[in-house]
Amino acid sequence: MTTLLDGYREHIVLAHKQPLFLLLVGFITSFVFIRFSVRMIRAQVRWWPGNVTPGGLHIHHMVFGLGFLLVGGIGVFATYGGHPWIDLFGLLFGIGCGLVLDEFALILHLDDVYWSEQGRKSVDAVIFGILFTGLLLVGYVPLGAEPTGETRWGLVTVISVNALAMVVTLLKGKMWTGLLGIMVPGLSWVGAIRLARPSSPWARWRYAERPRRRARALRRERRLHRRADIARTWLFDLIAGAPDKVSANHPAAHRVAERMAARASAHLDAHAARALARRSARLADRRSAAGAGEHPSGSRRTSGGGGNGGAGKGAAYGGAGGYGTAADPTGPQGRSQQRRRAVRAGRSRTYAVRPTGQTVRPGGHRWLRPRTRRMSR
Repeated sequence: MTTLLDGYREHIVLAHKQPLFLLLVGFITSFVFIRFSVRMIRAQVRWWPGNVTPGGLHIHHMVFGLGFLLVGGIGVFATYGGHPWIDLFGLLFGIGCGLVLDEFALILHLDDVYWSEQGRKSVDAVIFGILFTGLLLVGYVPLGAEPTGETRWGLVTVISVNALAMVVTLLKGKMWTGLLGIMVPGLSWVGAIRLARPSSPWARWRYAERPRRRARALRRERRLHRRADIARTWLFDLIAGAPDKVSANHPAAHRVAERMAARASAHLDAHAARALARRSARLADRRSAAGAGEHPSGSRRTSGGGGNGGAGKGAAYGGAGGYGTAADPTGPQGRSQQRRRAVRAGRSRTYAVRPTGQTVRPGGHRWLRPRTRRMSR
């Protein structure tokens, strides 16, 4: 006990960290107490007081947390941060942090999702706040160091590089690696170099046009992070309780289903709009190409009309000096328009394929070979 008291006096009191220590104590105490309280209420224990419902109105503990935050924050400014008031207000501020962050998911979603899967965000926020405060308390504060003249620029460089690597690690979705990297520089550097998690902002920004890297990130997520997620879920269930299994007829399930249906409908509408735009662009290109192949008088251009061999070729296709007209079904353009109309009407085109080794008899049925060259429409 004497050793603990001496260590507390040396590392906390003399280092001017007692207000921060009391804030952390209030933070952890309020979170543990309120989680114990809500689990007793959920289990419907008779001897526990239960929810605060004056006049039938359920008052969430976030409201009490806001009161503690206001009293603690305003009190520090009112007393100019003097002792012993700063210690007391630090404790009150920590209590308010625990009560408010325990309902962080409710504030984020503006819905009572305390016992749902979305409510796990509250546990993430509380653990994040406790870990960050604890690191500031027991570790060296990077920006609060007092370097000498010889190590000043080296320390500033290390702090800057470490801060940049920490930000990149957090953007890659590696929350705990980035937080621990605040005090352990090498850890954040490793997290910044490795692949990002598929659901992170970094993956959405950088891997959208890199399918191979995204596929590697997905494989690594399934292989390495699956066990970590199972352990994390077990730990969160132990701390905060397992979320409710919502039935299919529950109103919350209907709300989730409606949101998912709205997102799917919006995605399908966007896909249909893009397809319609592409179809309109192709139709406009065809019309412009067809307009470029006409004379100002409105008649089709001929391939060699009046030139060498033009008359013969045009006569072969049913037109004088050209390839025929659209009204002539025996010409190539007449046949192409018939095929186009058949496709637009939904009729399938079939070709009779001559079996291998079979010859065409004079006056018999004519077999057509399958077309291998793609025809432009």
